[in-house]
Amino acid sequence: MRLFKITLSSLFLLFALSFSGNLFAQEGGLLAQVATSVSLRAGPGTEWTRLEVLDAGRAILLDGHDPTGTWARGITSGGSVGWVAISYLNVTSEQVIALPQIWVDTPFSLSAPPTSADTTVAAAPAAATPEPSTSSSASSGGSSGGGLLTSATTTINMRSGPGSTFERLRSLTRGTAILLDGRNTSGNWVRGIIANGTVGWVSSGGLGLNLSQITSLPIISNDTPFVLAPPTGGAAPSTAASAPATTSNNTSAPIQAVVGTTPVTGFAYGGHIRNFDGNTFNSMYRAGMTWIKVQIRYYAGQDPSGLSGFINSAHSAGFRILLGIVGVNTELNNGGYFDQYAAYVAGAAGLGADAIEIWNEPNIDREWPAGQIDPVRYTELLRVSYNAINAVNSNTMVISGAPAPTGYFGGCSGGGCDDNSFVAGMAAAGAANYLDCVGLHYNEGIIPPNQTSGDPRGNSSHYSRYFWGMINTYTAAFGRSRPLCFTELGFLSPEGYGSLPGGFAWAQSTTVSQQAAWLDSAVALSRSSGRVRLVIVWNIDYTGVYGEDPMGGYAIIRPDGSCPACDALGS
Repeated sequence: MRLFKITLSSLFLLFALSFSGNLFAQEGGLLAQVATSVSLRAGPGTEWTRLEVLDAGRAILLDGHDPTGTWARGITSGGSVGWVAISYLNVTSEQVIALPQIWVDTPFSLSAPPTSADTTVAAAPAAATPEPSTSSSASSGGSSGGGLLTSATTTINMRSGPGSTFERLRSLTRGTAILLDGRNTSGNWVRGIIANGTVGWVSSGGLGLNLSQITSLPIISNDTPFVLAPPTGGAAPSTAASAPATTSNNTSAPIQAVVGTTPVTGFAYGGHIRNFDGNTFNSMYRAGMTWIKVQIRYYAGQDPSGLSGFINSAHSAGFRILLGIVGVNTELNNGGYFDQYAAYVAGAAGLGADAIEIWNEPNIDREWPAGQIDPVRYTELLRVSYNAINAVNSNTMVISGAPAPTGYFGGCSGGGCDDNSFVAGMAAAGAANYLDCVGLHYNEGIIPPNQTSGDPRGNSSHYSRYFWGMINTYTAAFGRSRPLCFTELGFLSPEGYGSLPGGFAWAQSTTVSQQAAWLDSAVALSRSSGRVRLVIVWNIDYTGVYGEDPMGGYAIIRPDGSCPACDALGS
């Protein structure tokens, strides 16, 4: 994590001495102390890497909290930056929630508190965590003999434990009442009972609970006895914002509520995933990733509310989410299609998507109608979509659809455009006014990213062969007016699979160790370039998908279950 240092005034030290053993607020942070020994972690949850153990009395200056309000980030007197569960600090949830909501990739800007702020004995915690009780009732959408009564705001799975790797007990449809008795440490899973008596855990993101409601629930373990009776009387009042209204043709009307989105700042990296499960998430945690990408195919008239499951699951697991939303090229010429597509992506923004990529590879006829590929027309789709998204949620980052990197067409023809011609045409059409980040792909490298010549294939001087060739080409089109976002960056290796199909034989000699080293280098170079905002690794877990399109060869989780790239990126 890159640290941006800000010098604090000498008043900081005077206050620290005067309030020894007590927390106090200062501009830009909140000083707290550890009440009971706690792990400092790389992210907001026990699944994130433990950086060190903080003893009781250690001071930590907090700068913000996660979306659940149960974890806070800060810097210790020793200069370590990480996340701690607030129940182990001498703070209240109200004090933490008063800080900004942040994400793992939000740049940190506070200086370490002085060692004089540490004490050998910390102040007592603000409140002990209560055990579940049928006589206690939290402020909520409703209560029933104790506990917190709410209802599902989307279709969610009820599981036997707090995580997607536990057995699925049943699926809860929207409006299903559930009476909650507790939560896990991070607050991203809560336990409850439904009307038929089934007890299980559900993602808190699928219930639309607010921060104070989540933190009002006691922290419990999976084996804590359950003592509440099933809810009666039908569905509870929803605590979430109302679902998007729809028009007669089933496209979304303007959405007012925004769920769990904060501005995207600084540099970050993540991966394109296939599975929302513990193995995928744990591999990404190991790699230090903070973003998930999912690609969605939009069909005319589709309701965006179905995207809430992806968004809530990503946020519950501690990740930001990029939705790559690509329509159908045969529908694109239908009357009103641009407006329908724009309403759909705006709906995704209203549901809390952190970033949206507008289309995918619009420079080739696989994704755009043959004979009509035109950067000016694509820019018009980008304009309509950007304005619709910003009207709903200005915190959602809009990324232009990354073209396919190619020199095949020799400029532009009926079948497609080379990406350098296409992005130059976008820039000339004013696309910089309708995007926050310029999307690009780099997925054909067979040499280290720092190498700028010497590719062994024919046409070895073509920019698309080289990492820096791609960055420099896209920078030339837009100057430095907008940052770049790699929405696909990957290296193909057949190791563990066998021979590659003919169209991909160029990568036959690439090893898994090279894949790991080159991804690590590409992320490091992107971070230091000052030109790249986001890198999405293509891909994390398409393991085993290996045919004419050998997606498994790009996957960093290999056929034997290992992930050398995770270790390289996370070291």
